[in-house]
Amino acid sequence: MNFDFSDEQKFLKSEARKFLEANSPASRVRKVLDDEAKAYDADLWTAVAGQGWLGAAIPEANGGLGLGHLELCVIAEELGRAVAPIPFASTVYFLAEAVMLAGSEAQKAEILPKIAAGEIIGCMATSEGPGPLTPGAVQTSVSGGKLAGAKIPVADGDIADLAVVLAKEGGKAGLFLVRLDGPGVAREAVSTLDPARDAAKLTFKDAPAERLGPAGEGFSLVEQIFDRAAVLLAFEQLGGADKCLEAAKTYALERYAFGRPIGSYQAIKHKLADVYVKNELARSNSYYGAWALNTDAAELSLAAAAARIAASEAYWFAAKENIQTHGGIGYTWEMDCHLYYKRAQQLRLVAGAPRAWKERLVSQLERRNAA
Repeated sequence: MNFDFSDEQKFLKSEARKFLEANSPASRVRKVLDDEAKAYDADLWTAVAGQGWLGAAIPEANGGLGLGHLELCVIAEELGRAVAPIPFASTVYFLAEAVMLAGSEAQKAEILPKIAAGEIIGCMATSEGPGPLTPGAVQTSVSGGKLAGAKIPVADGDIADLAVVLAKEGGKAGLFLVRLDGPGVAREAVSTLDPARDAAKLTFKDAPAERLGPAGEGFSLVEQIFDRAAVLLAFEQLGGADKCLEAAKTYALERYAFGRPIGSYQAIKHKLADVYVKNELARSNSYYGAWALNTDAAELSLAAAAARIAASEAYWFAAKENIQTHGGIGYTWEMDCHLYYKRAQQLRLVAGAPRAWKERLVSQLERRNAA
């Protein structure tokens, strides 16, 4: 079985890299970091929408390109490599996937074309503070179509137009669509590990809420959405990890110490070799996840957990070792190393921390072995 991408998908990857190198260099990321009033790069968002990337996996009948999830994985990898300061993940991996998975035909017809056109920014609001996501942790509630409670942290919640909210209704959890520019919604920006990807606390007080999917199926739907998002996030992490390895290698060949490139020293060779091994492990798991996602395979939950764990570890390790390879200068604001380290730490916590995914992986393996 061939798990590699097709020639057409590799061409898309190449063109996406060229586009992002031209339109999202590190200087664009730094502008978002330096300007506290700038939550994301609006011009890049518009340009990405013009490329059709937001609708890559959205069916043509709903205004998308209808390419499929493999093409979306290719795009995600290049966005991760560029540490693009746009709410792509929140909108495409979470909102779009949630609507495609659980939305009614009317909801799909209304929301998906706007996502594909870049007219809507989305977010996923499930957490209500530290700790794992469990039925007991959900206090936000819906009664009579009105939502009350608070969610924190919500990635891109300060700039989103539409949120998918996990809340209780009649004692059981469900998913609901809430327009964040409507009545009964208050936002408060919160500090994040990566200022190029903002987050917020969302407070709801009798905010109008529209059910997404069957009543009482909230946790089941969240798991399915997270499985899909985990694979796509893994490709973002893989792109960032590969860029860190390239940056460390380039610096190791250019930086001289005691008359030799530092890359000729065994300590640096071993460091970069360890990064390469973790990246390749993450790549194989991510490719397996991409296959499972694109074919809607029964192994998707298992493959998504494995990809998420391997990619989180690889990106964090690569970002850390990239700083170490650069030495004292690697810690300075002038170097780009910190952009990747911050993004690596931020992505590790989206849709659940690695510990939660490890527990999920063990559960999947136990369930499979017992069958």
